[in-house]
Amino acid sequence: MLCVVLQPTRVVVTGAAGFIGSHLCERLLADGHQVVGVDSFTDYYERSRKERNLEGARAHQNFTLEEVDIADGDVRRVLPGAKVVFHLAGQPGVRPSWGPHFDRYVHDNIVATQRLLESLRDVDLDRFVFASSSSVYGNAEVFPTKESTLPRPISPYGMTKLAAEHLTFVYMRNFNLPATALRYFTVYGPRQRPDMAFHSFMDALVDDRDIEIFGDGEQTREFTYVSDAVDGTVKAASADVVGQVINLGGGSRVTVNRVIDTLEDISQLKARRKHLPAAPGDPRHTGASINQARDRLAWEPRVSLREGLRRQWESFLQSRSGSETSPSESRPTPR
Repeated sequence: MLCVVLQPTRVVVTGAAGFIGSHLCERLLADGHQVVGVDSFTDYYERSRKERNLEGARAHQNFTLEEVDIADGDVRRVLPGAKVVFHLAGQPGVRPSWGPHFDRYVHDNIVATQRLLESLRDVDLDRFVFASSSSVYGNAEVFPTKESTLPRPISPYGMTKLAAEHLTFVYMRNFNLPATALRYFTVYGPRQRPDMAFHSFMDALVDDRDIEIFGDGEQTREFTYVSDAVDGTVKAASADVVGQVINLGGGSRVTVNRVIDTLEDISQLKARRKHLPAAPGDPRHTGASINQARDRLAWEPRVSLREGLRRQWESFLQSRSGSETSPSESRPTPR
């Protein structure tokens, strides 16, 4: 299917200072768009890291940053003239979503999404792209998992992302909001959040500490390199996918043990592995059917797991040494 290219326009990116959001802003700026980045800087990791994420975007004359809490602030002031809204803001993480932290997930993932959607009721928008998660599937019974699979989240985080998906399509059906939802499968790469597995694995390798593995390490994940996730996100803003949910996955699923083996080979460091009990809410396996993305977005993941890990390792070492320069995102390696 031929995918129409998103023509230069004014776009809004919520969660702009985050891992995926900052990469998305840079891609949109490179494509000639005027980008309004929105972030509240109230995540659970330090603000300085998120500020560094935005250094590339802030150097561009077509980028502006608005610091606003979508749930409680005046988000309408950032919307005039916008034709596309990419909604990436939210509280991530499966394990912290249990217990007293649940209120934060409801506020950031459900309430904030509803407030943003309410603000868009009277905006002449070409597309609203919602960033959802593979966590909505829970322990899927079939792999690769198709978008038609009944979602059965097994974590509070996954439940809040599914609720936000439903809200998105409620506003589409009632107010003709041209919306689509993307289910990301474990995105990794430079600027990955410090709580995410690959970043913590690399930290432990360099510091000669135990790599903590929840379970036996034979659980599988579909890992998606950040530039591939961004490419699919941009294409969803112009393709004929209004009203649809689309998986974005890296094209293969591997065990956590294999990831650590690959990191050992790339780093030439020996991992110290410490196995912990499996964490509640973590699915045993995830795997994406990406036929819809191929057919509807003319999209294909291009960066192999090994190449993506190599790039993230280079970026990680640079950040540890005080350099914030990321490796080039323009060198996709065929599988």
